[in-house]
Amino acid sequence: MNIRHLTFRLLQVYAVVVHAGSVSEAARRLHLTQPTVSQQLKRLAETVGEPLLESRHGRLVPTEAGGELYRASREVLGRFDDFEDYLASLRGGARGRCSIALVNTAQYVLPRLLGPYSRAFPEVDVTLHIGNRRQVLTRFERQDDDLYVFSHPPSLAHARAGRFLRNPLVAVAPRGHPLAGRRQVAMSELLAERFLLREPGSATRMLFESWLQEQGLTLGPTLQMASNEAIRVGVASGLGLAVLSEHVLPPEHPDLVILPVAGLPIESHWQFIVRRDRRLSHASLGLLRFAEAHLHECVEPHFLCNELAGLLEGVGVAANS
Repeated sequence: MNIRHLTFRLLQVYAVVVHAGSVSEAARRLHLTQPTVSQQLKRLAETVGEPLLESRHGRLVPTEAGGELYRASREVLGRFDDFEDYLASLRGGARGRCSIALVNTAQYVLPRLLGPYSRAFPEVDVTLHIGNRRQVLTRFERQDDDLYVFSHPPSLAHARAGRFLRNPLVAVAPRGHPLAGRRQVAMSELLAERFLLREPGSATRMLFESWLQEQGLTLGPTLQMASNEAIRVGVASGLGLAVLSEHVLPPEHPDLVILPVAGLPIESHWQFIVRRDRRLSHASLGLLRFAEAHLHECVEPHFLCNELAGLLEGVGVAANS
């Protein structure tokens, strides 16, 4: 027998004939003519070099060699059925891989979504890459990932963006600060105090400095720190004041107080970013669809700003164009 002459279609026809017990019934199930099915069976028997079927009590049944071929056919066809199920699952976003790069502050919010998503789709391998804005921008330029999360997106000439969460920036001080009990505080009253800042290029710092410029204000003494966590601890310890994302603050923060500064919070938003020139994986599309449908279950209502339907529509247009 020359195994190269065994085709997937021959095995499929043979398996249906054995299961149906007759050529006429197999032809009906396969939507073929009876002569076509008979010709396929003849070709298969010639390829194997052994009789494959015999008639018993008016029904076609496998010979000894035919029984072995039927078992082999069912195994091969079963593997392809499994592969077809795999493709359906892959295309539905239920399996595959998704790489996400996000700026440091987003690590305080994205796990609230990824936890439920991973429980719903355990066969999707999600990889997170966390860095400062400059590091994530580098990954974006290299096209290292499927999805990116920024509060201040890169040039949209190369990207599509969809807002999904409010990211209010608030002024924080140590509990017991002299102005903490006031109903409203002017930023000008705070300028003589030290402010703790992230590195240049940080989206939070960029937005804060832009807001100050719009108000015609200039900071006094500052101290640059490497992370939001370090700033939060520094403020609690009395090292200075800061403007931080409200998401950085834990639900219970007895050492900190949000100052009621006029004009704050500064409004910004977390956004999913996809590159226009990169094909989005099925798993990544599935994650965005899950976020669009279930975000309200994962975060507090006052933070919601779910505009992912527009992003998904845009991605769909790009994929079909």
